Amino acid sequence: MNDTILLVDDEAHTRDALSLLLGREGYNVITASSGEEGIDCLDKNVVDIVVSDVMMPRVSGMELLQYAKKNHPEVMVIMITGHASLESAIAAMKDGAFDYITKPIKIDEVRLTIQKALEKRNLLLENIQLKQQLKGKYRFENLVGTSTAMQDVFSLMEKVVNSDSTVLIQGESGTGKELVAKAIHYNGPRKDKPFVAINCAAIPNELLESELFGHVKGSFTGAVSNKSGKFEQANTGTILLDEIGSMTLPLQGKILRVLQEREIERVGGAKPIKVDVRIISATNVDLEKAVKDGQFREDLYYRLHVIPIKIPALRERAEDIPLLVAHFIKKYNEKLKKNITGLAAGVMDNLVAYEWPGNIRELENAIERAITLTDGDYIQETALPQSIKMTTQHPYFNTSPMIPDKGTDLDREIEGFEAVMISTALRKAGGVKSKAADLLNIKRTTLIEKMRRLRILS
Repeated sequence: MNDTILLVDDEAHTRDALSLLLGREGYNVITASSGEEGIDCLDKNVVDIVVSDVMMPRVSGMELLQYAKKNHPEVMVIMITGHASLESAIAAMKDGAFDYITKPIKIDEVRLTIQKALEKRNLLLENIQLKQQLKGKYRFENLVGTSTAMQDVFSLMEKVVNSDSTVLIQGESGTGKELVAKAIHYNGPRKDKPFVAINCAAIPNELLESELFGHVKGSFTGAVSNKSGKFEQANTGTILLDEIGSMTLPLQGKILRVLQEREIERVGGAKPIKVDVRIISATNVDLEKAVKDGQFREDLYYRLHVIPIKIPALRERAEDIPLLVAHFIKKYNEKLKKNITGLAAGVMDNLVAYEWPGNIRELENAIERAITLTDGDYIQETALPQSIKMTTQHPYFNTSPMIPDKGTDLDREIEGFEAVMISTALRKAGGVKSKAADLLNIKRTTLIEKMRRLRILS
């Protein structure tokens, strides 16, 4: 079971007893001893359920509920209350709490209430995912993301789809620049016309001009007949000039002429051919720097840069990773005839913590690989590519240990390694010991003992 419960209670005995109970039930448990700490844990962790006491000093359970509903609306909140505070519990229900549990706490009541809350949360997430898929299918194809950065991209796309302005899509390799270009085309007035994409970096320079503009018979060795180019094929539709930053300066001048005159000439030809094409370009190169370095024409840059759209790298929108993972699991379940239902404990932490130099393309490949290698219901850490596993990100695994001629103190070196690993886990877990223990695959009590022995402050 991979569901995470945040348990917030200022009474240590209640908190510890519930933590033990829920841990035995298979849940990932994060504990907080105050409302302030609970809010901090909510912001730093992926939480499914919050179980919180109503009466707490400074920041009450009601204030925690209000914060959760405003900032984490997908999280189900269950309140704990004494019989004397039933009015507060009822008020919490009105403010959006899923349910409440009365003291003294009954184990069966806790189990049933959490189970029902998870069922409601799963239904809510399915509805959100369905809406996202419908949005992708009918509005922006397979683009997925609810982060602020992606919502800004969607908003800009909505504004440009019905225009013919040139668009420059910028972003690292694998961020989905071609998907954005297709979404702009297929949701605009040219949607029933051709969409033609060409990767300028994948074609040798001596052949790229012919690919773009076509050629006439006999214009060069091998030109045995007339051939239309990509611009003619895209006539009345849209052309995507992908990786335009790799184009040579002479060819850039010919692209500028197309933008200015709306006509092309085939290689070896003398007759201008009018084209009605919307031009979208894409690049992972900093074109502004290329202009300063004399590698890209300034006049062409400004003609292409009418509507710039910057696609954020995946590491810049890590909050979208769970949604993307769900999207790819569904996609490859259907493709590979699998029935993967989710991720094992700790796997999502690895995925969110990884830097993703290959962006969405790398994430999709990792999920396809994991689903292919998984026989059960949940993707285990062992199914992830080696580069993504948490241990391989640690400097100890990327360098060879140096042993001096006079020898070394192995126990001291191991303690140093443990201290670094524990400190790293605590930082990733936002200081929450139970979460850090999960990252290290050890018990919380074992972690606390090691911290005490190694003098690591919490």
